[in-house]
Amino acid sequence: MDIKGEAALVTGGGSGLGEGTARALAHAGAKVAVIDVNLAAAQRVAGEIGGLAIACDVASAEQGQAAIAQARAAHGAARLLVNCAGIAPAARIVGRDGPMALDAFRRTIEINLIGTFNMMRLAAADMQTLPAKADGERGLIVMTASVAAFDGQIGQAGYAASKGGVAALTLPAARELAKTGIRVMSIAPGLFGTPMLLGMPKELQDSLAAQVPFPARFGRPDEYAALVLHMLANPMLNGETIRLDGAIRMGPK
Repeated sequence: MDIKGEAALVTGGGSGLGEGTARALAHAGAKVAVIDVNLAAAQRVAGEIGGLAIACDVASAEQGQAAIAQARAAHGAARLLVNCAGIAPAARIVGRDGPMALDAFRRTIEINLIGTFNMMRLAAADMQTLPAKADGERGLIVMTASVAAFDGQIGQAGYAASKGGVAALTLPAARELAKTGIRVMSIAPGLFGTPMLLGMPKELQDSLAAQVPFPARFGRPDEYAALVLHMLANPMLNGETIRLDGAIRMGPK
């Protein structure tokens, strides 16, 4: 599917994978809505790529609906949604101070899984109204899982559960939306050079990067974005989660 001239939504677009994707889509000619809970970050990116900045907590039904409506009013119904919004807190199920706070687990699920589903359901409803393109295609939804969905480490119970849910959501969503020409894919990144990792001490960054078999470094947001662009171009990609990880397999801790 050619995205040139079409509307695209990128959640978490104010930094990291979302920012890299928003920039790549704008370069490809898309009309990009940069959606982020941090409006200042979204405005920075949108201002540099000629996009639209929208503040939104993706876990909120009301805010999600308002964000989609604002983007639609400016750019028309979107052909593409890329869900990059997420958090990655670390906590043991039972730590030194006792059991993990249930609200901490709940918030991770709400943002990473429920937030992803929330934006998918709203964007898909709009996509179904669009005229079909080649092969009857109307749109593409890309979700962000993680290698933690498969190799979850100690301290990642909430994060791994949320990303495992995203991976499990991919096939049933693709099967259901197929009848209206909407594809659903997920990407499971490994260690990527996002603000979260790049904020760690340099020694820890080097230690983590050395665990990647090849290339022995963090992935770059533009490499994530390149896979999104390939998914757009290849209509046979549907209903699958693709690891983008340099062959890393995470150990227990």
